[in-house]
Amino acid sequence: MAYAEKVYKVKNGVKTKQFTWRARFKAPDGSWPSEPGFPTKRLAEEYGEQQEASIRAGRWTDPALAQTQFGTWAREWMAAKSPRGRTVTTRWARLEAHILPRWEHTPIRQVTWFDAEQWANGLGCDDVTATHCLTLMSQILTGAVDKGMIPVNPLFGRRRSRTAAAKESRDAGEDAKLWAPPEVVLRLARRAGPLDGLHILTTAFTGVRWGESLALRPSSLGKRTEGEFTCPVLAVVEEVAEYAKRGPAGERLGMVLTLEPVKTKESRRRIDLPPFLAELLTEHAANAGEFLFTPRGGEHWRRGNFGRQVMRPCADGRKAVTKTRGRAERAAVEPIMKGLTMRALRHTHDTYQDQIGVRPSLAFEQAGHRRPGIKAVYQHPTPDMRRDRLDGLQKIYGSAMVALGWTRVWE
Repeated sequence: MAYAEKVYKVKNGVKTKQFTWRARFKAPDGSWPSEPGFPTKRLAEEYGEQQEASIRAGRWTDPALAQTQFGTWAREWMAAKSPRGRTVTTRWARLEAHILPRWEHTPIRQVTWFDAEQWANGLGCDDVTATHCLTLMSQILTGAVDKGMIPVNPLFGRRRSRTAAAKESRDAGEDAKLWAPPEVVLRLARRAGPLDGLHILTTAFTGVRWGESLALRPSSLGKRTEGEFTCPVLAVVEEVAEYAKRGPAGERLGMVLTLEPVKTKESRRRIDLPPFLAELLTEHAANAGEFLFTPRGGEHWRRGNFGRQVMRPCADGRKAVTKTRGRAERAAVEPIMKGLTMRALRHTHDTYQDQIGVRPSLAFEQAGHRRPGIKAVYQHPTPDMRRDRLDGLQKIYGSAMVALGWTRVWE
């Protein structure tokens, strides 16, 4: 039975006549927790009765646990989770760079949606990262609810309202996304050479993600047969993940390059290959090693190394270098399309699909995206849709070759 007791104030070590009331109630383990600071006996008793009612209903949370600092609980939550390695790295990066500097020492009971939203809108990072930080915070607080530390997650199901500056930043980022005309793709492929150039060409005309492209093997090449329709395909079933491995407390354990299954069922797919690309890949696979696209020394490409050694010199060009001791002379190379990346080439593939009118059911499948809505259940790719897509991609390639006056990509 809950009750209230007086708590006399002390001044200079001497008890005064002034007092407040403290609520006492019986916890599930038989102990008698207390909550001080009530101005009247009745308010203290009501608080205690509410706690006991919550205990009987199975909804009670220990006020002491609700005082746990966000940073302490976030580390415990992270140690208990075991998603893919790359996901762990991304979560720790957001925690260390953005979340913990603000919320490290805040008791989890004091986190409110108003404060969290204002904080996210004031972050100096891009708009998408700010939203992902809120999502991660919400996941961590949901874990606190599940453990009985707080009664509700104040961030759950809330939609962020952005400031005008945040909206402008988000819109500018969307406009800055690049795609490459087919003539640009072909020029880049020629400049990069048959191995790295074919990697570039494959990304632009299949839309494989970076990690997926590194995991492609000669055995990934196959064939699709649907009735009388047959076409070559590229099977995507795994990817190469690159991340900083972390210990249970978030300590860095070094960089990792490892094979993992693709993340979603939509990512596990067979991409239909236009004839020109199927011919090039088949010819290359006959002499390739375990994987189709690797650096000269084998193993797997690091994303940054490929960018520095291949994409930036090919897309951005480079200045002339005079001959010096220990360094050969090198002619200047004019830029083809500054800032172009492998990710932009994935955008390029989906842009080509839109240009040639690929039906949504097939476009989503080939890009490895989950199609939202009921149409994903009712609509399916047909052989005619596949044939039209391949004809369209082949035409894009052929028109670009004619415009460049080429008969082969690599002489």
